[in-house]
Amino acid sequence: MKSKITSFIDALIMYDYILFAGSFFLFLLFIMLAILLRKRLFFGVVFVLLAFTILTLGPTLGYLKMHEYLFKNSVKLISQKRLSFSEAVVVIGTITNESKRDFSTCKITASAYKVTSNKYKNYLKKFKPFKKMSIVEENIGVSQTRKFKIIVEPFTYTRDYNISLGADCR
Repeated sequence: MKSKITSFIDALIMYDYILFAGSFFLFLLFIMLAILLRKRLFFGVVFVLLAFTILTLGPTLGYLKMHEYLFKNSVKLISQKRLSFSEAVVVIGTITNESKRDFSTCKITASAYKVTSNKYKNYLKKFKPFKKMSIVEENIGVSQTRKFKIIVEPFTYTRDYNISLGADCR
């Protein structure tokens, strides 16, 4: 857990610090307004609730949306093939930089999840894949498309499965 927190803090950019500071400033502002309007109970309670909503949801949703905009990319699955003489699946795909800035690193993850006949179970099984494998691609320029290959091993599952791809770029 400590290593995950440390790696998250190390990966923060200047815009993240501005977002967190702005959220904290708005929290303090609304708390001060609630204190000033403490005689009007309704307004005081509304400002306190608004302040804590901004403190919790502001950095979280702001971080997700900002990184979705700043580091926009698309990952396309070209092919997946289960190898006959080895316990592995070869996944081939492409990643395209759709943002206005160069990516220094992109962590591309291939996730394998089970498939059933129930569509609701299929939706839930996407959140808990039984096998994941990641690679790191470096130095992807603006509007550049790069082909990659991921070998998911050991892959011993014999029933029906699907592979999904995702990328986290910086």
